[in-house]
Amino acid sequence: MPLNFPNQSRSYDEVRHSVRFSGYDGAFEVYFSVDADALPLKAEKSQALSEGDYLSAFDRFRETIQDVASEAYSRGRRQLYLLKAIDFR
Repeated sequence: MPLNFPNQSRSYDEVRHSVRFSGYDGAFEVYFSVDADALPLKAEKSQALSEGDYLSAFDRFRETIQDVASEAYSRGRRQLYLLKAIDFR
């Protein structure tokens, strides 16, 4: 069964500086975390970014992020995947 993302929830992890979300392979939940540095943010470098900025960037590029997550999942099954900027090239 292919990986899918029926749950649209996501959360910002301030400690890990990432946005967490999950997908499902049948009944199995698979966890993902996308590094905040991988998100295309619309802010000046000197401007402090908020949790909302990171979540908005995730929402704008959700489809691409989920595609990258699916690709990472297809290379090997794990419980948790950390997606970094290099994964989006």
